[in-house]
Amino acid sequence: MNPYTWIEAMVNSHDVVTGDLTYICDNLRDEFGRMAGRNLLIFGGAGFLGYYLVQSVLHWNTTARAADRVRLTVYDSFIRGVPSWLTKLREERAVELVRHDITKPLPEQAGPFHYLVHAASIASPAYYRKYPLETVDANVTGFRNLLDYCRRQSDVRSPVEGLLFFSSSEIYGDPTPENIPTPETYRGNVSCTGPRACYDEAKRFCETLCGIFTSQFGLPVKIVRPFNNYGPGLKISDRRVLPDFARDIFAGRDIVLLSDGSPKRTFCYVADAAMGYYKALVKGGNGEAYNIGAESPEISIAELAERLAHIARDRFGYAGRVVRRASEDTKYLVDNPMRRCPVIAKAKAQLGYRPTVSLRDGLERSLIWYNDHREGEEA
Repeated sequence: MNPYTWIEAMVNSHDVVTGDLTYICDNLRDEFGRMAGRNLLIFGGAGFLGYYLVQSVLHWNTTARAADRVRLTVYDSFIRGVPSWLTKLREERAVELVRHDITKPLPEQAGPFHYLVHAASIASPAYYRKYPLETVDANVTGFRNLLDYCRRQSDVRSPVEGLLFFSSSEIYGDPTPENIPTPETYRGNVSCTGPRACYDEAKRFCETLCGIFTSQFGLPVKIVRPFNNYGPGLKISDRRVLPDFARDIFAGRDIVLLSDGSPKRTFCYVADAAMGYYKALVKGGNGEAYNIGAESPEISIAELAERLAHIARDRFGYAGRVVRRASEDTKYLVDNPMRRCPVIAKAKAQLGYRPTVSLRDGLERSLIWYNDHREGEEA
């Protein structure tokens, strides 16, 4: 049974996650095979993207021979606690968890790690605008700590084979019309002082660090620029658009748009995105940046709300409608891009990246997952 053509058989979040992990591993046989026997560090593994980055490796390990397993360590500050899914994995001794503040240098006894992932940053606009300095520090200081660690390890231990930096499609700002869809070569249209600058400019500066450490020290640094990822692991309390709509749906109230709903986006289901990230880590060119997302359909936020409402009516008997209301936050839409749509030709050609999950299936799978995680509790 193909989990993406027979979605009606999935009735709960366990079905969704298991199907996604199988899908990811089936499409990463070569990449995980190259990582066999290596040590992988994921920094920020307790967050949204960590949810599938961590679990997909462990899913691979359940069927791989002992010599082919990837040895996984997760570092996180766990400032919001250790999520229940990670607690379970720790109890099963499937993963090593280390509480560490990324703004501090890595412990002397850390590693050696052959592959490292920097996914430690606030990514929700509502939260990074609330914690701007923490957002800057986790990116700039935190990523510099990882770069320095990799440089030292290359000098005294087994060399690092891949370091993945999570940048963002936000580095493009609000692209001019002729630069949509947006390729990696577009240099951006970003405010350096606006309410989103703490995130946008921190990511841009970290990409500068990637280039410096690649050219001067030969580090195998790879960059990914996510485009509107969504799906299981993105908590319903995250304050991004899709979990906000899901929260309205499962509270039995109307879906509230805090704008006219005209900005357009393409949305990439997290299982497809996770595949792209591991492909970039293992196969990406040193110092190269890759858009990871879906090229189509590009839809408005208003249309996204209507699609979710339609799926919720069919699957859960939802009776609400989509309404519009002005936000009380005067900076809510400041510097908000009107369109965001990637060109992914580079990732296709160099990484073999092929997202296949349709928006309909991804949204339905997300709502099934949110149905089991309605209160904002950890996944």
